[in-house]
Amino acid sequence: MHSPAPVATIRQHPASRPAFSEPRVAIVHYWLVGMRGGERVVERLLRLFPDADIFTNVYDPARTSAAINNANVRAGFVDRLPFANRLYQYYLPMMPMALEGLDLSQYDLVISSESGPAKGVITRPDAAHFCYCHSPMRYLWDHYHQYRSEAPPLARGAMSLMYHQLRMWDVSSSARVDQFIANSTFIEQRIRKFWRRESEVIHPPVDCALFKQSAEIDENYLWVGQMVPYKRPDLAVEAFNANGLPLTMVGTGSMLKKLRSIAKPNITFISHLDFASLKRAYARCRAFVMTAEEDFGITPVECMASGRPVIAFGRGGAKDTVVPGETGLFFDTQDAASLIEAVERMEVFLKEFDPRSSIDRAALFAPEHFDRKIMRLVRAI
Repeated sequence: MHSPAPVATIRQHPASRPAFSEPRVAIVHYWLVGMRGGERVVERLLRLFPDADIFTNVYDPARTSAAINNANVRAGFVDRLPFANRLYQYYLPMMPMALEGLDLSQYDLVISSESGPAKGVITRPDAAHFCYCHSPMRYLWDHYHQYRSEAPPLARGAMSLMYHQLRMWDVSSSARVDQFIANSTFIEQRIRKFWRRESEVIHPPVDCALFKQSAEIDENYLWVGQMVPYKRPDLAVEAFNANGLPLTMVGTGSMLKKLRSIAKPNITFISHLDFASLKRAYARCRAFVMTAEEDFGITPVECMASGRPVIAFGRGGAKDTVVPGETGLFFDTQDAASLIEAVERMEVFLKEFDPRSSIDRAALFAPEHFDRKIMRLVRAI
């Protein structure tokens, strides 16, 4: 696959700035402390804009990819605070000030990558500001009460005081964006609800060519993700404790110890798989299980690209990716009984399942579609 050609020109207001042969581009990402879906989007943006500079609140080169580390990465003052690369979320109230302190006056195009605070930067009046939104900050909005209930007592009090101000800043800073891009129709709805802004849906890139179908299929179902409350791994454990079918759960997190203690022997826990092993797990699983309400959800697309079906909670990003009755099945309520019933339906569905339907569906989320849609927006400036 050839790398996409970098953008050559941006239409400019002739009276307000001189002509440039190439625009200066800045990518603003909330924090760079690991490699997950948001950081993969940053990597893809760097392929489109190879000379772009990256700005962020916290940067840990040891936990980010070579593609990002090879770029010019600049971190704000939060990065210099004690233990920022581990305790960055505790510094959230300082991040609006840090973002507004970033000097982006030399940039013609600013692309903010939003899930934590990123869109609140101040751009030049004639610059274009696109925000690729993975999600409005969950801990400020629809997941606030869950996050607060799980926080230590002192943190709960602080959240009540500080998050009210952060919500006002979050809404007001949304007016600084010229074009919102949502990573799913679910996030499009959340942008409209919390910020009262319209957006265009461009799904994140999933490198489907990396995944292959297997001729051998194992008996186990597969769950992959962080074992934290909003991912609802407890539903998978409860359901498979009840039905006795083999389940492999891959991941770590705050719930792992408890889940191990209550799981029956038919459930196997694996803290980490290298990429080759993960690809093999996708390709050979009986079906993939996603219990979370995801903003988009890359793992089910990767599993579909491997030719396997998906059982997903029927809300959130899964509604953009999984086609019920073709590439998988939905369960309607986030409880064990609903998931157990979906697994029973999957056992029947597998007799008629065609792996090619999942592979073809996953191909719709390949990186070239992301590239084409982003460049179409940029060229329309």
